[in-house]
Amino acid sequence: MKGSVGELGEFGLIRELTSRIAGTPAVRLGPGDDAAVVAAPDRRVVASTDILLEGRHFRRDWSTAYDVGRKAAAQNLADIAAMGAVPTAVLVGLVVPAELPATWPLELMDGIRDECRVAGAGVAGGDVVRGEAITVSITALGDLGGRDPVTRSGARPGDLVAVTGWLGWSAAGHAVLSRGFRSPRAFVEAHRRPEPPYVAGPAAAVLGATAMTDVSDGLIADLGHIARASNVRVDLASASLDVPAQMSDIGQAVGVDPLHWVLTGGEDHALVATFPPETKLPARWRTIGEVLPSRGRTAPPVTVDGAPWDKAGGWDHFGS
Repeated sequence: MKGSVGELGEFGLIRELTSRIAGTPAVRLGPGDDAAVVAAPDRRVVASTDILLEGRHFRRDWSTAYDVGRKAAAQNLADIAAMGAVPTAVLVGLVVPAELPATWPLELMDGIRDECRVAGAGVAGGDVVRGEAITVSITALGDLGGRDPVTRSGARPGDLVAVTGWLGWSAAGHAVLSRGFRSPRAFVEAHRRPEPPYVAGPAAAVLGATAMTDVSDGLIADLGHIARASNVRVDLASASLDVPAQMSDIGQAVGVDPLHWVLTGGEDHALVATFPPETKLPARWRTIGEVLPSRGRTAPPVTVDGAPWDKAGGWDHFGS
């Protein structure tokens, strides 16, 4: 499609965007009315929202619009899975400049739609607004299927800590891109398009997970949320953390200990959970630590091999 968003116009843009999505059983009424209707068999709706801002969360010289769409949907759908729920639908809020090529938001929608398909969800609707900076806001919805939600506050001393998915890959890919390179491709793609293990979230709930979260801000940071909410502490075993050979090669090339990426790199959206010690975990889960009694608010909530991790890391939108 030639021309800009401004030339296409608001209603023309909405028409083109909605033409690229298909209905799902959970989306009973999609775009076209004042609001969507989404099935909620459980009678409870799990909801999460996130915002991606150009220059802060993505760069157009690093990622295509399709990449941004996959990433925007993935980071929200991963939150639903981390509650032990099955994703059902997303709502999309989009702010774009009038001079933006019209192909960009359409390719973005293709990415959102395709990531939703991976998770089993549909696009239920949204809104578009003219603005100076590209901003993508996704609200994801999910269904618990009759189960209790898996929150951050249920971890207990004696529980084991396990992870499924990749850790540190997005951070390693960001390091590669920051230095003007585009390979190793697997790590660059992990930064552009995370691949959350959606089905593992509800499966973990069935297994009896006591607490769970997705790794969006970094393993130590996100386990810190669990430790504080549960009034426990977590100790990680560095020998149990997977550091691929190629990640070690990247670390050597850029002067970074790859373990730092594994422990503090965010945006992989792996799932980390705590389970009762007798739990027989499927092969996709790797045990990486244990839950211990709290030592008080002044003690670090997460340690590595029994010692505090004193290197900077983890994501804080208002941090330095």
